[in-house]
Amino acid sequence: MGKIVYSMLTSLDGYIEGPSGDIGLPVPEEELHRYFNGEMRRTVTALCGRRMYEAMRFWDSPERETGSEVERDFAQAWQKTPKIVFSTTLREVGPNARLAGGDVETVANQLKSQMDGEISVSGANLAAQLARAGLIDEYRLYVQPVVLGGGKPYFQPGLSRALQLIGTQNLTQGVTLLRYAPAG
Repeated sequence: MGKIVYSMLTSLDGYIEGPSGDIGLPVPEEELHRYFNGEMRRTVTALCGRRMYEAMRFWDSPERETGSEVERDFAQAWQKTPKIVFSTTLREVGPNARLAGGDVETVANQLKSQMDGEISVSGANLAAQLARAGLIDEYRLYVQPVVLGGGKPYFQPGLSRALQLIGTQNLTQGVTLLRYAPAG
């Protein structure tokens, strides 16, 4: 059975993007980037909302062939990972991606029952839909030592969940990984 994991970089005050819509968080340097490359390689399918998918399309471009070794490695992992994009506005998606037909809960339940391994979800809006349906098995908050003071939160307002800590890890660049599972 598949496991849905919501994983994002976040500020100390809980934001995944700044008040003006920019990322606002430090860019991962080589060692941290390598860690995220490994995470991407372990992902059997990536679930993306429209905004996150459009931001990540950067890694589909041929120009990625001229980046650093760690960037090329991530681009290859991203390109090999099947993606399901939830959008009401997109009419087509790029390579190794498909637009989701049906509602988010149905698609996620089908994936969990048909796959083994980690199914990643990126983007706060999509994650909130899955969390409200009780479909997220693990929350991974990569907390950076930065305060953004506002913006888009990791957890959407009004989303109430009891969680239990299942692990922590200190990473490079002062990042701390906090891993939680739904309680009970």
